[in-house]
Amino acid sequence: MTDYRIKSHPILSIEEREIFAFTWQGQTVQARAGETIATALFANGIRTFGTHPKDGSPQGIFCANGQCAQCTVIADGLPLKSCMTLVKPGMVVAPVTALPELPESKPAQVFQSVETLTVDCLVIGGGPAGLSAAIELGQRGIQTLVIDDKHRLGGKLVLQTHRFFGSINACYAGTRGIDIATKLASDLEQYPSIETWLNSTAVAVYSDKKVGIVRDGREYVLVEPKALLVAAGAREKSLTFKGNTLPGVYGAGAFQTLVNRDMIRCSERLFIIGGGNVGLIAGYHALQAGIEVAGLVEALPECGGYKVHKDKLVRMGVPIYTSHTVLSANGNDSVESVTIAAIDKDWKPIPGSEQTFACDTLLIAVGLDPVDEFYRKAREFGVNAFAAGDADEVAEASAAMFSGKIRGLEIARALGCDVPVIPPDWFRTSEILKSRPGQVTHETIPEDEEAVYPVIHCSQEIPCNPCTSVCSQGAIFIDESDIRGVPDYIAKKLGVECIACEKCVTICPGLAITLVDMRKEADDTALVTIPYEFGRETLHAGDFVTVMDTGGNALGRVEVVRTRIAKTTDRTMLVKVRAPQAIATKIAGIEIQNPEISAPLEQYVERLTDDLIVCRCERVNLAEIKAIIQSGVRDMNEIKAITRAGMGACGGKTCSSLIKRAFRELGVPMAEITENVARPLFVEVPLGVLAGLKE
Repeated sequence: MTDYRIKSHPILSIEEREIFAFTWQGQTVQARAGETIATALFANGIRTFGTHPKDGSPQGIFCANGQCAQCTVIADGLPLKSCMTLVKPGMVVAPVTALPELPESKPAQVFQSVETLTVDCLVIGGGPAGLSAAIELGQRGIQTLVIDDKHRLGGKLVLQTHRFFGSINACYAGTRGIDIATKLASDLEQYPSIETWLNSTAVAVYSDKKVGIVRDGREYVLVEPKALLVAAGAREKSLTFKGNTLPGVYGAGAFQTLVNRDMIRCSERLFIIGGGNVGLIAGYHALQAGIEVAGLVEALPECGGYKVHKDKLVRMGVPIYTSHTVLSANGNDSVESVTIAAIDKDWKPIPGSEQTFACDTLLIAVGLDPVDEFYRKAREFGVNAFAAGDADEVAEASAAMFSGKIRGLEIARALGCDVPVIPPDWFRTSEILKSRPGQVTHETIPEDEEAVYPVIHCSQEIPCNPCTSVCSQGAIFIDESDIRGVPDYIAKKLGVECIACEKCVTICPGLAITLVDMRKEADDTALVTIPYEFGRETLHAGDFVTVMDTGGNALGRVEVVRTRIAKTTDRTMLVKVRAPQAIATKIAGIEIQNPEISAPLEQYVERLTDDLIVCRCERVNLAEIKAIIQSGVRDMNEIKAITRAGMGACGGKTCSSLIKRAFRELGVPMAEITENVARPLFVEVPLGVLAGLKE
């Protein structure tokens, strides 16, 4: 069986881990220590984990984050989420093909009372916000329990290979997310007042102000905190289109988990829906892992993510289709292609604009919903509760870190610690870090060309300033009172000269700075230094590459003169090319992907099956939901009672937003809609665990 694990990566190191065997459908396959069942199955080329008992439809992963139940398998006789369960030597794993049968009761089972712990502060979520808050609490000796449902701390930081935007002083801008995760986790260990539970899931907040937690899937504990911080992050939204639940259709965050955390080459060629930062970054991560990207579709006229992320993708050879939508994922048992179309001003597909692209994976990156049900329920029950990061407001991880820092101080004050008043500029910094992309300007090329100078290809107002912080001459300027400005090269104004230290080229999170050097070149050529993050073995001096401008237009073929990667470049290779002066300042990157990869098929594919699924758990389609709404129903609880939509294992986490969208599409105002009643438990728990059963 083919091994789909990533063997080399330009940014991530490959760890050697113990190899052992387990069985899938009676066949012996290999896994590595620390892998989840889903990871191990993907590593062996298995992407279909079962069939739905209602209609026999194939099932695979969707969220890879424990938020849905689509990846459920039978492991050693128990139905378990394969994305959250670590595989063990000799484990017997089988697909779910029908409703599981209850096991026979065992005699002489021992039930124990459920332990109740009291802590000063309970932090739900060990991501950037939760860790930043816990560090503030630890510095003040406050007894803090941090729980996280993964097997390592860091949240989504552990998936981010790129350098972070924002402020160097406020949130480690210019440092890679994977390294920030390591630093925050290391800082946490310094404080004896902090305890961490990994592989532990908060399942409910109760009216007696206690929080139910399942440790390692086996032990149920009640925690009574004096203060509760919910920093549980966000879950991915979904879409309804034909074939939207085929294996191979899943969230961009799930893809990043498989590729950047688990080091699995989980696709040969993919297509992306959604032009926010998550979708744009996922495309870049795919290219780094050697996965082809056929294209990206965005319904809006412009991508909602940072322009530097979009520019980075297009100049590497990935086409982006704005004002387009997805019509269908095509295939029988898994994704084989995707069909898209242009949309008009009323968001309707334009006949004749259909195109189909061959791919085996379709990533959905259409936004996030906050995981805030714990916070809302805690406030309802009078718990001294706070929220930070995406659970408070969905934004970038840089903003999550800073909001966690603020919440940590607020909690310390609420618990009676002598904490100075939080400076007002902290709140302003927090708002700046959370801000959406701003105005786009034209690229500014230095008017009086020097012998050597940086060219800044960043032309959108975003919160980011690492280039200004590292410039040896202080010649790159952004107003520090508001770092959302476009950086400006002001060496002439200061009376200094660029010394070609290349620090700005290296640190730019958007890979949006190049260096033009004409000091040792003939009159008609220049040396251009380009940041490159695709492995040093792929480029060598003497090679010829196609260089691209910011908009993804090919400028020509040029020779590679030198490549350099060192500790100071932090895994970014600096590629120096010799180019005609006429194009030197326009060069923004190197084409990575052959244009043939993104060419559409000659004839578009129309999916005839009407399988626009709203509720994945119960296989309820959009037509059923809309028919009920058109009959006059305005209560989502009534829709649940009629169709079972929202009654599945995930507790309505995915379908609730899709049902609301169906109301909007039919012109029903939200004021007329009664939402689902949210009830604990928020996550599935074996009854034996709740009862204190010990094996």
